[in-house]
Amino acid sequence: MGIRTVSEYVQFYVGLNMQNSISLSSFVYNEKLVMTNKLENRSLKKEQIIQGLKILDELLTEIRNIGERTVIEKYAK
Repeated sequence: MGIRTVSEYVQFYVGLNMQNSISLSSFVYNEKLVMTNKLENRSLKKEQIIQGLKILDELLTEIRNIGERTVIEKYAK
């Protein structure tokens, strides 16, 4: 996985310019679903996927604690 931090993930989302069509939290939940399904694929490096899932969990926790708009403002610099 190329994204290694919460900040990089939020910047990736903002770079896709999807804020008007899908919320950050919905996007993150969808990404978690995709990564969880990839864990079942034995040919992929599971450590990278598990690290990605941890980043997404951290991001979701922050969204719950301080709000989606604040998270985007905090990391999309």
